[in-house]
Amino acid sequence: MTAIVETLDLTRRYGTNLALDHLNLTIPEGAIFGFIGPNGAGKTTTMRILTTLLPPSAGEARVAGVSVTGDPRAVRRLVGFMPDFFGVYDNMKSWEYLDFFGRAYGVAAPRRQQMIGELLDLVDLGHKRDEPVMSLSRGMKQRLSLARTMMHDPRLLILDEPASGLDPRARIELRELLKELRALGKTIMISSHILTELAEMCTHIAIIERGRLLAAGEVQQILRSIRAHRIVEIRVVAGAARAEELLRSHPEVLELRREGERDGEDASPLDDASGPHLLLVDFAGDERAMGELLAALIASDVRVSHFAEQAGDLEDIFLHVTRGIV
Repeated sequence: MTAIVETLDLTRRYGTNLALDHLNLTIPEGAIFGFIGPNGAGKTTTMRILTTLLPPSAGEARVAGVSVTGDPRAVRRLVGFMPDFFGVYDNMKSWEYLDFFGRAYGVAAPRRQQMIGELLDLVDLGHKRDEPVMSLSRGMKQRLSLARTMMHDPRLLILDEPASGLDPRARIELRELLKELRALGKTIMISSHILTELAEMCTHIAIIERGRLLAAGEVQQILRSIRAHRIVEIRVVAGAARAEELLRSHPEVLELRREGERDGEDASPLDDASGPHLLLVDFAGDERAMGELLAALIASDVRVSHFAEQAGDLEDIFLHVTRGIV
């Protein structure tokens, strides 16, 4: 996959404080890229360098092959930046706000008017076209700010804590909007220290702590690297005793637990009358072996209503690779 962002030993110092420590980061084109870290980890500093708002102390950063220090004007046309603080101008209407930034980017008048209408509809603010920006709710302002980042049709959107302060409904709407933007061909870099905001939409992540990159890549790939085995969930509606016997004797089943079972608890034999039963299997096999295990259960007349690998989440990854240093 082609990289749209590449950094090489990117470093930034504030006096004696090392905010970025030789950061080597790659963002593939078309990804929703979660940039994760605690407050003060260096997320905003990285984003400001990529958007040419802050010069690096050392190292290099490129957007679509263009150096952020060598040709900052070209980079600004490639990038749309949404900072963590929404700044507006008093007494501007929604369409005027977008028009202002369209003019700043040199978008021709006919195209600018078309873009304003399309973007307001995209972020579901068409009905607020003539409303003063200051009268909008926080969630609407966030969506308007996102529309503003796209006025010049950039290839890369960089969003710094975009869901901060939003209510649950607004967060869901923002998440769905970002997925739609990815479907339109945009690459999205989004920072957060709230993992639940990113868990359901990111295709790739990078974890940063104290200016250092700790892990980066596809979410499931990273999860696989820190979790040696698969956890398979099996819900049995009939034949529970046979299922447990088969699983305990299987060479690739390392551990078998029942849902709610405590460590050291003596487990009584399973019976169908008290079911269905959810079994958690620590499984050492690959995808093919999982298929063979399911086939073996069915062949033993075990009725299975659910058989799936337990999905890991970003909290597992974050807790595994970070040390809590700010």
